[in-house]
Amino acid sequence: MIVVAGEALIDLVPQGRGALAGLKPALGGGPYNTAVALGRLGSPTAFCSRTSRDAFGEALLDGLREAGVDVSAVQRGPEPTTLAVATIDTDGSAAYSFYVDGTADRLFAAPAELPAGTRAVSFGTCSLVLEPGASAYEELLRAAAAQGVFTALDPNIRAGLIPDADAYRARFKSWLPSVSLLKLSQEDALWLGGTPSEWLAAGPSAVVVTQGGDGLTVFTRDGAVLPVPGEKVDVVDTIGAGDTVNAALLHGLAGLGALSPQALAGLDVEDWTRLLRFAARAAAITCSRAGAQPPYASELGEL
Repeated sequence: MIVVAGEALIDLVPQGRGALAGLKPALGGGPYNTAVALGRLGSPTAFCSRTSRDAFGEALLDGLREAGVDVSAVQRGPEPTTLAVATIDTDGSAAYSFYVDGTADRLFAAPAELPAGTRAVSFGTCSLVLEPGASAYEELLRAAAAQGVFTALDPNIRAGLIPDADAYRARFKSWLPSVSLLKLSQEDALWLGGTPSEWLAAGPSAVVVTQGGDGLTVFTRDGAVLPVPGEKVDVVDTIGAGDTVNAALLHGLAGLGALSPQALAGLDVEDWTRLLRFAARAAAITCSRAGAQPPYASELGEL
């Protein structure tokens, strides 16, 4: 079982140009997209979050169930669902503004235990910023790592939600001793500061940096740097691409028997090349269609 912990929200995606273009609601949130992508790939997956009892909250849970994701660990509340208003640039990249005050996912409480059979837990995005839930997710991250569970982190920076950038950067560094795999975009890396070698020295067994259409690169503790090019595709938008990479990496690591810090550190160049190419292929498919629509296993073939 791979557990994905973090927010589920509704993306409001513009259907035209200009500030008053019509908005279409879509299921979203970085962790939510990662869970759906894992489910579509066929990995046993559970979602650990808190969602509203409103109509959007019900739709979010239905989307998880349709992907085969276990939702028994999802907490519920009467507060409204978080909304994210997307803006799509000419190159298909997405930016967001958020409506988060008093929403359900902020009130997440750390569970007493993880679902039975948990082999890995994935964290990231807004859930690690918005209190009081952020502290609860942080507690879960540290507890999972202390139990020897594989942990993955994608900070997926949303700078507009971070009131004190320096405090967040310090907090990010404090998480690294509890992280097995760190994945982040090139833009996130620049915003956070530091280098892959510095992050590796703090805890993770590997760091994967994505570079959009240019592909992705893994940095390992033994000093290896392995880049893999992106897959060429006509980009509709990039919504959910990074989340698809998260899922593809975790799914692939499970297939390689590498969901432990020790096994991750033991992967060779051939293993990493296969894994990164698989992730690049999955992300390209997501970028080729509107919204966060990650691929199914049948669309990707073998690792």
